[in-house]
Amino acid sequence: MGKQSYSSNTITVTWDSEVCIHSSVCVNNLGTVFNPDKKPWIDIDAEDAEIIKAVIGKCPSGALSYEMARRSQENTGSESVTIKIAENGPLLVKGSILMEDATGTRIETKASFALCRCGASESKPFCDGSHKKIGFKG
Repeated sequence: MGKQSYSSNTITVTWDSEVCIHSSVCVNNLGTVFNPDKKPWIDIDAEDAEIIKAVIGKCPSGALSYEMARRSQENTGSESVTIKIAENGPLLVKGSILMEDATGTRIETKASFALCRCGASESKPFCDGSHKKIGFKG
């Protein structure tokens, strides 16, 4: 499916299905905007842009991002880097980092993203939610 964008006159929200780990953080924190039972599933007119930005900042995989109208401003989080080990799930990375593969080729990252720990992801090194399907424990 790839990236889908939803725009209003104040904010554009982008969802990248290829990196989404379906943690439901967006749905649980702002169901009026993020509702998978509706089409389209993101209704950015349902809430103030500042509230939407705050929930996007909680997205553990970086699948959700935003850009404000009049000022191109991507949600970059803090300057420090944090890595959290999700129970039975991926490594959740927040912060600006440079990531390279074994040959030294740069791998594009976002301000928040999830790295696979289970080995089953089709999007390695990123998590695609496969840990849930295989019953990964760790």
